[in-house]
Amino acid sequence: MKKLLMMAAALIVTASAMAQKADEVIKVAAEKIDFGKIKQGVPVTTFFEVKNTSGKPVVIENAWGSCGCTTPEVPKAPIMPNASTKLKVQYNAAALGSFNKDVYIKLAGIDEPKVLKITGEVLEGTAYDAAKKGAVSKKSK
Repeated sequence: MKKLLMMAAALIVTASAMAQKADEVIKVAAEKIDFGKIKQGVPVTTFFEVKNTSGKPVVIENAWGSCGCTTPEVPKAPIMPNASTKLKVQYNAAALGSFNKDVYIKLAGIDEPKVLKITGEVLEGTAYDAAKKGAVSKKSK
């Protein structure tokens, strides 16, 4: 009985040591994307480039945002070795103010999701127009 318990413990330790992390199989070109100043009520979209750095196909099982305002779109096809795909993420820009949201990517066979970030500042329409006009004026000087 004692040998059986020791073998079970060894198997559990070996299995947990073999568990992979997302960073061991994928590389994301930019893990944080800043939208800068955006206009309230005008959704914005970005793409995270995800590269498979492993020798086997990688499947993105699921992706979700830290709130309902952040919507990632899961690519349907597996990412082949040394190939890349784009993960589309949309932010709805409904609430005024600065935002810092997380986007989670769950890979098949890996327990811990990869965490990406989007940031920016949502401005009311006239404030956005003024900020945009000010940025253009500075560039032309």
